[in-house]
Amino acid sequence: MQTILVIDDILSELELISQYLKEAGFHVLQASDAQEGMTKAREQKPNVVVTDVVMPGMSGLELCRSLKGDPTTHKLPIVACTSKNQEIDRLWGMKQGIDVYVTKPFTREQLIRAVRSLVD
Repeated sequence: MQTILVIDDILSELELISQYLKEAGFHVLQASDAQEGMTKAREQKPNVVVTDVVMPGMSGLELCRSLKGDPTTHKLPIVACTSKNQEIDRLWGMKQGIDVYVTKPFTREQLIRAVRSLVD
């Protein structure tokens, strides 16, 4: 079973994304901020990270740069789920190491397709 780490500071978003992934057959780990997510990514070795971009403290982009710069997590695929929907946001996110960019609001199918594109 593939393990997905979901990182979001908004509890309702964290729960919704987690529920979608669980229903699709994934094992889900949760983190409520980027720092906790960084620790879990290093310790638990998920198959994919799904993260928000706009979070207090460390942003999702900073998290992405840290994960991609760490030899133990540099190949970890990252999906960004964010309300930042401008093309420049998408391009900048990809430069930071985001593999798939999904904008909010997204459907269950869009999220699952994004994650599966990285694990299948």
